[in-house]
Amino acid sequence: MARIHFGTDGWRAVIAEEFTFANVARVAQATAGFWKSEIRNRTSPIFGRTPRVVVGYDRRFFSDRFAQVTAEVFAGNGFQVILTTEPTPTPSVSFAVKQRRAVGGVMITASHNPPSFNGYKLKSHYGGSSDAATCRAVEGWLDRHPVRSLPLVDAVQAGLIRSVDICPAHYAALKKLVNFDLIAKSKLRFAHDALFGVGAGCFEQLLAGTTCQVTTLNGAHDVLFGGINPEPIEKNYARSQAYLKKHPHDICLVTDGDADRVGGMDGRGHYLSTHQIICLLLHHFIVNRKGRGRVVKALTTTAMVDKMCAAYGLELVETGVGFKSICAEMLQGGVLLGAEESGGIGFPGHIPERDGIAAGLLLLELLATERVPVTRLLADLERQFGPHRYGRWDIPFPLEKRASLMRSLKAHPPARLLRSPLAEVKSFDGVKYVAEDSSWLMLRGSGTEPVLRIYAEARTEAGMRSLLKRGVELTQGKIS
Repeated sequence: MARIHFGTDGWRAVIAEEFTFANVARVAQATAGFWKSEIRNRTSPIFGRTPRVVVGYDRRFFSDRFAQVTAEVFAGNGFQVILTTEPTPTPSVSFAVKQRRAVGGVMITASHNPPSFNGYKLKSHYGGSSDAATCRAVEGWLDRHPVRSLPLVDAVQAGLIRSVDICPAHYAALKKLVNFDLIAKSKLRFAHDALFGVGAGCFEQLLAGTTCQVTTLNGAHDVLFGGINPEPIEKNYARSQAYLKKHPHDICLVTDGDADRVGGMDGRGHYLSTHQIICLLLHHFIVNRKGRGRVVKALTTTAMVDKMCAAYGLELVETGVGFKSICAEMLQGGVLLGAEESGGIGFPGHIPERDGIAAGLLLLELLATERVPVTRLLADLERQFGPHRYGRWDIPFPLEKRASLMRSLKAHPPARLLRSPLAEVKSFDGVKYVAEDSSWLMLRGSGTEPVLRIYAEARTEAGMRSLLKRGVELTQGKIS
């Protein structure tokens, strides 16, 4: 049987190779066993709760069937199952878990991975990604008991599985999270590139009957995602960029395959990096919303966030990669914004989870508030905090050599990055070198693949590329 391991955000594998009905049933049985034990555990936060779970799925090949198998296993173990009626955004599932006091949730999705992949995301009772300890515990329950399953028809008849459209409740909460009246009266003309994912049509639904004009791009249900990976990065925006050049808008929002992450373009198709979007939203929360609190960011996120926090006297917390680390900080309270380089952003007063739809609405709130082009807002940030140019390269690297490379990088840091003396070495998730001028270089292994990720940021494109090349050089002699 396939070895199943939860990575940065759930278990993912290639459909029909390791991601099979039988293996999904094994994982669902392990999850059911773990949650049942926690319901009986007096020290658990879900002690005594009704055994209720939420199961959702995205638009990938057979996601609905994998979700059905998952629901049938939970029903076979005596759980009450809320099964979504159609492909649904991941944050809608997380919101439903919290709102309905479920013990947890499962989202069948591989997020931004290639179309050949699918995945199993685990959500805990608080409405966010399960932490590493929970995922390890579920792994420990694998194959401890035979799979118990109740066919869908029988489970529905017994009242154990109910099909529910959970999106309206999530969308209603989003309208309360933002100044919806301001957005509704703004007359903004914006596009939304859904990247063929579950976010398609969400902004049209949310803003129906308002003065906003919404154009949905790449909204068809295509299990091959139009030949791209549904990730909010520039190389996947070609179709939308061509459209926006001919048909300008105020902004173009982008959501990934399961709509928990956000990207964007300006109204004419020029790329907006996730780092720029994070800084725009942080600016909005500090300056326009007059917010205070801790700002939480993953290690691989732009240093402009650091400078903004210093300028406004806000505490900054830096975490490892993966939103579950940011979620842990949000659960402690007092967080103004939580963000990661991949476009996952979490907000106070909502769920401790990244929500690409919420991020999109808050960007619209920013534009409706300031009434200037997004390019002007970005130029103002650069004038205040300086230019920041970011890049990432992924290179093949053997898994068995990664640990020794990380030890070497930690023990032998460079004296300088570009021409700036080294100020700090961070090694709690990979190794990150930070220079006195705030430029930085980081090397970190993929959670599941024999791949090394090299990240860099500098004041110029040339400087950033030089740092990426330096990162590759640091791996030399560690591959052969």
